[in-house]
Amino acid sequence: MSFRWSAQTTRTTSALALSALLLASAAKHFRTPRFYYPVVPDYLCRNDEPGSRPNGPLAVMSREEWVASSGLLEVTAAVGLLLPATRKGAANATTAMFTAFLAGHIDALRRAYGPNGTAAERRIHTVRLPLQIPLILWSWSLRK
Repeated sequence: MSFRWSAQTTRTTSALALSALLLASAAKHFRTPRFYYPVVPDYLCRNDEPGSRPNGPLAVMSREEWVASSGLLEVTAAVGLLLPATRKGAANATTAMFTAFLAGHIDALRRAYGPNGTAAERRIHTVRLPLQIPLILWSWSLRK
């Protein structure tokens, strides 16, 4: 019996690969959350220190809560991509998630090149931002 590699097989394999990547990333969110702290914009983070001013109307969670929430989103997206019945919706949601993450990567890059940024931060965030584009395109391609 010969095996024929079809477009459907390619999409399924691609969905499995992206799902594995999302699960690995989600695990890292919970193992080493500090890795993700720089890509959570300050304007999203609640300031819990006594006597401090709030960061704005979008600051509804702490940085730790944002990182944990995004890890949970990635787990949900990964599971959705694994199931053929939910793959299209999960692909759309994953594309939206990666697109929303662009704001954090842009903010991290802006801060890295600011007065308090370091050479290491500039290198890391200069590489991390463009990596979002292939992830967005990859998840978008799984909508079929």
